[in-house]
Amino acid sequence: MSDTGLHDRRVDQDVRELGALLGDVLADLSTEGAFETVEEVRGAAIDYRRGDAETRQALDAALADLSASRQGEVTRAFTSYFELVNLAEERERVRAVRRGTQSGTLADSVAAAVDTLVDAEADPELVQRVLDDVLIEPTFTAHPTEARRKTVKAKLRSIAGHIETLDERRLTDDERERIDRALEAEVTSLWQTQQVRKRRPEVTDEALNVQWYLENTLFDVVGEVYDELESELGEAYPGVEVPKLFEFRSWAGSDRDGNPYVTPDVTEETLTRQRAVVLSRYRQELKRLSGVVSQDATRIEVGDDVAHCLAEHAGALPNVAEEAESRYPDEPYRQLLKLMRERLVRVDSVRPGGYEGEGALSRDLDALAADLRANGAGSVAEAHVDPLRRQVSTFGFSLASLDLRDHQQNHTQAVTETLEREGVDYAAMDEDERVDLLTEAIMQDEPLVDVHDRTDCSETAEKVLELFERTAEWQGEFGVDAIDTYCISMCEEPSHVLEVLFLADQADVVELPGYCGLDVVPLLETEYALSGARRIMGTLFENEAYAAAVAARNGTQEIMLGYSDSNKENGYLAAQWSLHRNQKRLAAICDDYDVNLRLFHGRGGSISRGGGPMNDALLALPADTVTGQVKFTEQGEAIAEKYANPRIAQRNLEQMLNAQIRARHRALDGDRVRVKNEWREAMETAAPAARRAYRDLLETDGFVAFFEQATPITVIENLNLGSRPASRSGERTVEDLRAIPWVFSWTQARCIIPGWYSLAAGLEAYLDDGGDVETLREMYREWPFFGTMLDNAALSLARTDLEIASGYAELADDDLRTTVFARITDEYERARDLVLDVTEEERLISRDWLVENLQRRNPYVDPLNYLQMQLLDRTHRTDLEDRTLRLTVKGIAAGMKNTG
Repeated sequence: MSDTGLHDRRVDQDVRELGALLGDVLADLSTEGAFETVEEVRGAAIDYRRGDAETRQALDAALADLSASRQGEVTRAFTSYFELVNLAEERERVRAVRRGTQSGTLADSVAAAVDTLVDAEADPELVQRVLDDVLIEPTFTAHPTEARRKTVKAKLRSIAGHIETLDERRLTDDERERIDRALEAEVTSLWQTQQVRKRRPEVTDEALNVQWYLENTLFDVVGEVYDELESELGEAYPGVEVPKLFEFRSWAGSDRDGNPYVTPDVTEETLTRQRAVVLSRYRQELKRLSGVVSQDATRIEVGDDVAHCLAEHAGALPNVAEEAESRYPDEPYRQLLKLMRERLVRVDSVRPGGYEGEGALSRDLDALAADLRANGAGSVAEAHVDPLRRQVSTFGFSLASLDLRDHQQNHTQAVTETLEREGVDYAAMDEDERVDLLTEAIMQDEPLVDVHDRTDCSETAEKVLELFERTAEWQGEFGVDAIDTYCISMCEEPSHVLEVLFLADQADVVELPGYCGLDVVPLLETEYALSGARRIMGTLFENEAYAAAVAARNGTQEIMLGYSDSNKENGYLAAQWSLHRNQKRLAAICDDYDVNLRLFHGRGGSISRGGGPMNDALLALPADTVTGQVKFTEQGEAIAEKYANPRIAQRNLEQMLNAQIRARHRALDGDRVRVKNEWREAMETAAPAARRAYRDLLETDGFVAFFEQATPITVIENLNLGSRPASRSGERTVEDLRAIPWVFSWTQARCIIPGWYSLAAGLEAYLDDGGDVETLREMYREWPFFGTMLDNAALSLARTDLEIASGYAELADDDLRTTVFARITDEYERARDLVLDVTEEERLISRDWLVENLQRRNPYVDPLNYLQMQLLDRTHRTDLEDRTLRLTVKGIAAGMKNTG
């Protein structure tokens, strides 16, 4: 079958028809004249972008002197348009995936990964080692970057379903008419639905949001990824076994850093709900499977393993076994499934007989699959049992394991207060003394402090102590794997890690040597921490207590890198080089101490926060760090973009797997990119100069005031995007502001300096020091790190619009505009020219589809920007104007497809 018959529509048709439908709804339901105003604004914006108008005078005139209600309707119209256009472009992504799959030309696929192994003449033993080493852990966070309400997202998913039906099914005229009516109804409802949240979402809302993607998309598609890999390997490497390759984790409901609303009760509620959800899905799958495996006992030979399972379950649940035998006489597989479903029901019940863990369920499924194959029903096992086996392996009894996280200062305070009650002045100790004390306390048999006694503790210490006490309870109830990682924000000293290990030891989560119930994960995000990696990790690996803890965790050390705060502190180029260089340093340190390294990449959705194509990012990692295991955050609007649509979710998992298999194979095979000394020297010259230029901008007198006046930061802080505050202490400093609203604000103003500022300063410093452009071009072509960094910067430059940004700058005081914005403009122009010179391209973006995407969006984002500027310029706004202003933020975020 050719790919020409797969689809009935094109993206331009979807955009045109959805836009027309929105226009009809607007004409019917808005106030008189609103439709005409929207059309006038739209036409003026398009004319200017196309070059049919020399100035934006017509657009300015169309937006001038609008009433508050008309501003609201225009803003709502363009915001709704982007929501619909995003669905149309999502559908086009699905078309591209299906066409590429059908034609066998899909890049970064699982098949392509296996082809790479075959082309490299990898033997089966090497392939097996590669797969055994690979473990990919996407970690969903609740970071507040999702600008859309849950209600709005539900309506959009419904519209997306109707578009899919139109695109992929042959419909009668009556069926088509019914779909058209349903689309009209959904778009009408979307128009009449409140876009802006009236309340800040609660932590539970965020946990439910993450859970939705796990339960409704990833649970179903992960088995398909395994199936494809097994199919491809079956032809080239028939003897190779596919191990567990994916594990999903979450911070939603357990990340306490800066969020006072994440309480132990919320964490327990999240654990309870996630287990109930995944057990329910398993029961549904077993019920479905029961309709398939109806084999008659007289026509098959039941093997010993299935017979043993039946006998074991009958011993635990005699009444249920009797009922199963009566209901399914001579149908042993159905009897087994009935017993398995009952054991799942009893996991969360006071009644005895429930499975103790996912391992027991997996053993039953393994026995069933093997028995089916032994009886000539291998196709049944492959189609119906194997996917469930993969789901159990991936999601366990927890759906997604939770990571705990808190700020190191809170741990230090809790340790200080508890030790003070024992007569120990921890606060007065230097770093070496603290390390010695904590080590001795951890290694001794008797506890030094009582974490259960929180008398006279500060609120901070009380919360920390309660958390460790409850962690022991949760691991007992839900299993260690359900919540077995503790991440330390702003970790800068070895004692910061040992404090967590100490508190876990005192709460009986750790008992060394031999048992450690937590991976203690330092988050290195400041320049001081990153440059001090050997000081921190070397001290820990040589420490008696910590070495025992690592040994108890299979000799693996997880280390998290903070892309966001590193960028905010150092600027784009310097942060990228620091992270790259320090990843290599961490790999060397772990290698020196014979410790397995698992890097945890704290990536955001935007380029400046480590975003960009995931497969490119994984392939650009230093080969020394590619151990096979990799963990990274998924957050905000990036979660919806990657995982809302099942086909796109599957594609993302395949790309991750492709990249990780290829990268691990290269690391083991020795086929690594040879990084020349002159390349490193170029970066060693460019990075410090770039950091100085970036810090010089941030430390310019009045910079913070300019940021506050020339971006919508004050609006973003009150948007009710997430449950945690936008800043850590409420102060107005760049250091105190969280990275997400920092990037979000610049993105709204179309001046995305976190993604490129000081790039020119750094590269020019290298050129001025005797470097040459040819070397930079060579670096771009041959060094994945440099090529990916420059491509991502080019994208940020392309999405920056200085003409729009200058309008925001007009909102700032004259002296600030002169001193700050002039520097931004100059750096942009130099960076743009340098990137084009190094990449030898005529435009910043070389991919035609992305150019088309930006051209489609820009005329519709522009009016929202100008309306936002008008409203920001008003010292006094009505409630309606405030709502419209907040809605412009949502609309621009939808149009830019990015927040923070």
